[in-house]
Amino acid sequence: MTAPDLKDRLLDAALIHVAFDGWTEDTFRAAAEDAGVDLAVARAVCPRGAVDLAVAFHKRGDAQMVARLQDTDLGDMRFRDRIAAAVRFRLEAVEDKEAVRRGMTLFSMPQHAPDGMRLIWETAGLIWDSLGDTADDVNWYTKRATLGAVYGSTVLYWLGDETPDHQATWDFLDRRIDDVMQFEKAKASVRDNKLLSGLFAGPLAVLNQIKAPGSARQDMPGRWRNEQ
Repeated sequence: MTAPDLKDRLLDAALIHVAFDGWTEDTFRAAAEDAGVDLAVARAVCPRGAVDLAVAFHKRGDAQMVARLQDTDLGDMRFRDRIAAAVRFRLEAVEDKEAVRRGMTLFSMPQHAPDGMRLIWETAGLIWDSLGDTADDVNWYTKRATLGAVYGSTVLYWLGDETPDHQATWDFLDRRIDDVMQFEKAKASVRDNKLLSGLFAGPLAVLNQIKAPGSARQDMPGRWRNEQ
């Protein structure tokens, strides 16, 4: 059995215990026992124990969202509605809210907060990539940052939503995306306005030099346009 298969097996076993014990060492040990995996082998697959399983749980949801996006015809939808659909697909991939709630608690801890922020960033990136975004400048970063904020706030709202079919959450999501669209329009108006574009010429010139990751310098988060 491969390491990914073992991790999936441990994750399936862990989800039964997460609602009661959270993403904790007790959950990890119980998962290994229930899955029939030697604890030493489980440690080799998940060096950080339940933290690695919580990360795997989030990434499993991301993979299900991407698969659903690929199987759905979004051609007739406005782009903002495609974004809303992607976020909705991501939340609908979750079968156990308590596992997410416990994950929020885990990733709010200082030592695990970087993992939580990275996971939200990656989710936002997968949405943009799946929807065919081709930005390779500073917009690559701003799009992921704004969508990550929308996703994170929507998850928090969704966790407390008890309306039928989570309709209040989808309404909340639509409002947040409308806010982002207004921000994007404001950015465009600055560039199109001769006076404002002149005032911001210096900052915009600097920002326009930023490139998305993917250059030969893989150890850096981005690059300058004039990089050779």
